[in-house]
Amino acid sequence: MLQKFDARNRHLIVNVNGELVHRDQARVSPFDSSVQGGDAVWEGLRLYRGRIFKLIEHLDRLRDSAKALAFTEIPSHEQLTDEIRRTLEANEMEDGVHLRLTLTRGEKITSGMDPRLNQAGPTLIVLPEFKAPVYSTAGLKLATSAMRRFPPDCLDPKIHHANLLQSILAKIQANAAGADDALMLDLRGFVAETNATHVFIVEGKKVVTGFTHACPEGITRATVLEICQANEIEHQIRDLSLTEIYRAEEMFCTGTMGELAAVTEVDGRKIGLGTPGDLTGQLTELFRKRVATEGYPILEGS
Repeated sequence: MLQKFDARNRHLIVNVNGELVHRDQARVSPFDSSVQGGDAVWEGLRLYRGRIFKLIEHLDRLRDSAKALAFTEIPSHEQLTDEIRRTLEANEMEDGVHLRLTLTRGEKITSGMDPRLNQAGPTLIVLPEFKAPVYSTAGLKLATSAMRRFPPDCLDPKIHHANLLQSILAKIQANAAGADDALMLDLRGFVAETNATHVFIVEGKKVVTGFTHACPEGITRATVLEICQANEIEHQIRDLSLTEIYRAEEMFCTGTMGELAAVTEVDGRKIGLGTPGDLTGQLTELFRKRVATEGYPILEGS
């Protein structure tokens, strides 16, 4: 699974600290904390017909992550929403858009990891792209990575930070194995998530997902659980082992960039019938109905 360049994005306007510039002119300082140490937090957002799905939940998570990293300045929800709106309007975007919202600690007066060197900041980057859900609807192949997800006592996954080396190393392993993405375990050997998404399995008519002890508190994951509750679909949160993954009747992953996507193979083992399952399809349709009717009206008239 390799994303391709969309020609509609060739002349994107990017927002860097309120300045709207062509993608080729967008710059951050070499003294910025994101460059110096991956010291930043981020969110992925989706725009559907002028509305951003779960915008407030995403902004809450961004703020909570920045607070956990002791950022001295954090823009308000209103400021962030205004900058997102300005950027979308500058690009004349209304639908089918993914936004990467990044907030760094800001610029340092000299190289070094000490946050006290940050005397200008924060840096806000709003990067919108025309981008459909990135995963194939035919089903994904996963390979279990040797990289383990950190537990809270090492680096709490509730901080949605921009240091993604664990995920990148796991993705390198998945690429080498000919898989679409990597399945990642926690230090106890239970399933955490993939390198980019949360995972669910289906046992009979029951939808099961793992705890978030070693992965972020996913907003799309939470939406799926809400859908299950609202539609009286049996669901459970518990530790999941690889054995339970291998014997599952269905499997799917969730995330803002890819929405819901079926998984049909893990470590060379066919999941269920090796095709997207019925319950996965039902949840996908219910999710699409929600994003089509809900969301924060970010654009006038939406």
